[in-house]
Amino acid sequence: MTDSFAARVLRRTPVMAAALLVVALAGCADMAGIGSHAKLRDASSLGIAADTSAAVVPSVDGQWWRAFGDAQLNTLVDQAVAGNPNLQVARARLARAQASADIAESALKPKVNGELDLNRQKFNSNYIYPAPLGGSTQNIGLLQLGASWELDFFGKNRTALEAAIGAANAAAADADAARVLLASNVARSYFQWARLNEQLGVAQRTLAQRDETLKLVRDRVSAGLDTRLELRQSEGGLPEARQQIEALQEQIALQQHALDALVGQPNVSASLKAPMLEAVKPIAMQANIPADLLGRRADIAAARWRVEAATSDVANARTQFYPNVNLTAFAGFQSLGFGKLLKSGSEQWGVGPAIHLPIFEGGQLRANLRGKAADLDAAIESYNATVIDAVRDAADQVSSAQSIARQQAEQRDAQTAAEGAYDIAVQRYRAGLGNYLNVLTAETAVLAQRRLAVDLAARALDTQVGLVRALGGGWQAPATATATATANAPALSAALN
Repeated sequence: MTDSFAARVLRRTPVMAAALLVVALAGCADMAGIGSHAKLRDASSLGIAADTSAAVVPSVDGQWWRAFGDAQLNTLVDQAVAGNPNLQVARARLARAQASADIAESALKPKVNGELDLNRQKFNSNYIYPAPLGGSTQNIGLLQLGASWELDFFGKNRTALEAAIGAANAAAADADAARVLLASNVARSYFQWARLNEQLGVAQRTLAQRDETLKLVRDRVSAGLDTRLELRQSEGGLPEARQQIEALQEQIALQQHALDALVGQPNVSASLKAPMLEAVKPIAMQANIPADLLGRRADIAAARWRVEAATSDVANARTQFYPNVNLTAFAGFQSLGFGKLLKSGSEQWGVGPAIHLPIFEGGQLRANLRGKAADLDAAIESYNATVIDAVRDAADQVSSAQSIARQQAEQRDAQTAAEGAYDIAVQRYRAGLGNYLNVLTAETAVLAQRRLAVDLAARALDTQVGLVRALGGGWQAPATATATATANAPALSAALN
């Protein structure tokens, strides 16, 4: 019987036959009913209206803390970024993720290896080896080059690489987010230290004020103008003021320890001058904050990259249902006796394809695909949660900053009135026109306003740091990652004013 044209082609081209077999067997893959169900949240689902009115979106300076004009703070943040152990851990994770991406990329390339085996072997005379080889002891030499290349017909290696790149980009964004968080925590801790120092100053002024008042009461008691009741009331104010000073000194020590831990250098704060709030320049923030800056948050970018990596993992899990096709080849020399290894006749070579197809694996591939789809759902919902929290965080900081500014204006008026009332009460008491209870009441109001002024000033600075952090802390996505990681940035363009 004469061979058909197709039979002759297939017989002469085994690789083509193998390819056709692969396509035919691919139909055995069963992935029905498995997929991700979570959806990325968009602007409308968050109740956010896109703000396209601003022609230019301002950026946050990557070294925003320098705008406060405090040299000590600048040094502390620089030292923390260079030496904080937690930040070094994040950088190590990034290096590990980048190495994993390099490993995944290598699967797309041909592999070449060399082999040299020199063995002395006794051959079994009661096995397959005939005499004179059987029962003899021979030297066996092998010198060979081997090569293999997996033909990525269905994208298994490509999707694995995409997943590894997504994980590496997420790790890079995580490291940047850790740096932004560390810098903000150092600044906030530094300002808390300054707040406690200011409160300590208020407490010390209170102690001095009460000591002066005690001298006045003693003089009036000696003159018979007051009784021992007023004296005892005045004396009781001093231990209370000293206790407040001691409590503040304890809090200052603890705050310094916390700052030392953030910087990663024990006792570094001991060599610094105690900071004061009045020496810190507030950062000028515009009234309306374009929420497009939310798209520049490293944590949002990291979450988005995890979605990309999980999507590629799902695609990779689908490719596991399809065959693997490898081309392998070898060429070299093999001989009995080392002296013949490189002589004519010792050459050997081979080349051919290898096809591996999963036929029955007990449901392992479907279970793996379901697991990857669940991971993708989790990554999407984690991204949604990160976006929602970012919107809330930025809105909270803006609201707090505006409220604190109004509170400070009212507090200044209240403090002016309280200090005026206290001066009048002391003058009346000194002139014998008022009692000591009036002085105590007026003094209490003054001290409360002084402490409130310090707290509001510290809160104003803390809120500025919080707002800078909420808007990304000056982070910018690398050029190669910007398109994907910030793809949803316009969806966050809300008016946060």
